[in-house]
Amino acid sequence: QVLLVESGGGLVQAGESLRLSCAASRSIFNIFTLAWYRQAPGKQREMVATITGTYSTNYADSVKGRFAISRDNAKNTVYLQMNSLKPEDTAVYYCAGKSLGAGNYAYWGQGTQVTVSS
Repeated sequence: QVLLVESGGGLVQAGESLRLSCAASRSIFNIFTLAWYRQAPGKQREMVATITGTYSTNYADSVKGRFAISRDNAKNTVYLQMNSLKPEDTAVYYCAGKSLGAGNYAYWGQGTQVTVSS
């Protein structure tokens, strides 16, 4: 069992930056893929960014060039650097993890609210 705890959310103005962190309760070395998802009010949860154990990354088109995902296995933490934030980035952001070969994400955090005002 791995507990994931997000932090770093808040209220910012459009154009500003935030850095989200997600700390795991134990080593994430064997959690092959880590991801950030988000869910806006009235919308389905969507993938924002993923990073594998080999540090391969993938981003939603809507955040490419503005967001960057990274992981620090030594600190058991995954990050999401969000720049040039837009009001449409407003959502609850969740981190998630899955082991090598797993289809679904088995580990989820409780979420952190990001609100971007115009």
